[in-house]
Amino acid sequence: MVRPRAAISWSGGKDCCTAMLRTHRDFDIVAMLTMFAEDGERSRSHGLRPDIIAAHAQRLGVTSITGRCSWATYTDEYGRMLAAAAGLGVTHVIFGDIMGDAHRAWDERVCAPHAVTPVLPLWGESTRTLVEEFIGSGSTAVIVTARAAHLDESWVGRTITLDAIRELEALGVDPCGEYGEYHTLVTDTPLFSSPLELSLGAREMHSECWTLDVRLGVHVGAAFRRPTDHAAR
Repeated sequence: MVRPRAAISWSGGKDCCTAMLRTHRDFDIVAMLTMFAEDGERSRSHGLRPDIIAAHAQRLGVTSITGRCSWATYTDEYGRMLAAAAGLGVTHVIFGDIMGDAHRAWDERVCAPHAVTPVLPLWGESTRTLVEEFIGSGSTAVIVTARAAHLDESWVGRTITLDAIRELEALGVDPCGEYGEYHTLVTDTPLFSSPLELSLGAREMHSECWTLDVRLGVHVGAAFRRPTDHAAR
């Protein structure tokens, strides 16, 4: 049976990874779509460097399709990426959205002109169940942004574990960070050919969020090195 060709809308975080884990047997996922800021130096929302996204694509064995935009030009630029994906024979795009009717409506609206079908495998599910599924798959992720209104700077650099999720819930934070409380970077998953080794740098405040400067480690492909100040957590 020939599987439909698909692309994954890829932020680099745990939710898109969970969506990919759920769908990779039903679709031939050949590309990933990632949006960067206008200068191309950091990805939108998650603030990841281009070489991190490229390392994800290499480990997944897919083509990386990227765009650059302001928030005002996001939709138009995403349409350009979809056109490029359609040129690879992609007929479906997998999104990691979980809730928010406006998100689903946008997915459907941006895909329609390119005759591409949006797939939302996580839609409407319990965020606690989804983060447990991510952890249970053997995947790992580290928090790279934390909204200061909800979390202090100690949270950036922490690995997503069941203990961390319980702490987040005690603080009133959604388990998946669905209200923008935090964003993650996937460091390993069963779909990667090898884990990432990362160097975790300075914590800084940008746009009312604590952010973590993350770079690839020297020996790419080795195990993820947790920051020393959280190694005992």
